[in-house]
Amino acid sequence: MMADELFWRRAVVCGSALIYWGGVMVQARRVRRKIGRSPNMKPRGLKESLLWIGWLMVIASWIGQPMLVGSTDASAGLRFIPSLYHNAGFVAGLVLTAAGYAGTLWCYAAMGSAWRIGVNRQEKNSLITRGPYGFIRHPIYSFQIVMLAGGICLLPTIASIVILAVHVGCVLIKAVDEESYLLTVHGKEYRDYMSRTGRLIPRSIRSAA
Repeated sequence: MMADELFWRRAVVCGSALIYWGGVMVQARRVRRKIGRSPNMKPRGLKESLLWIGWLMVIASWIGQPMLVGSTDASAGLRFIPSLYHNAGFVAGLVLTAAGYAGTLWCYAAMGSAWRIGVNRQEKNSLITRGPYGFIRHPIYSFQIVMLAGGICLLPTIASIVILAVHVGCVLIKAVDEESYLLTVHGKEYRDYMSRTGRLIPRSIRSAA
């Protein structure tokens, strides 16, 4: 493999993780200024704490794995899967990474000051149905998955696949918790919203499949 290409694969994956999670902190600060308090940045309860541990592992691996892959003495999980390491994967990885982050910014714009990290069951938040939320109930999670899929294309290792799998597991649990809270807050309005949208992919795509 060409050293320059490997450098760029590593740089895109590591850089995208730093930009993404740095952007989360910027977004949290922006929302905090608007609402006058934290947008639920601390986990509440055991389940949320465990989810945060899972996400911290994902974030650390997303940032750290690029520094470990590609060496001749890398462990099995950090060795490239030969059938997935090719130029088309490099291009696909760039496209998915860029699309995932652009989609995330779209979500931020749609959510505005209603954006939150965690669930506060004492709070009644607005129900956002504009932008990507008109098709998907949890598009931020969907776009995170798109970015991590791009990471698999760029650094096709077992570790990359495990990172994505752990993340998907965490977001599915989190999505169900958020939906339970929103059903309590918005009742029939949210139930109707659920009937016309998909959790992580648009309902129309899921129906066609």
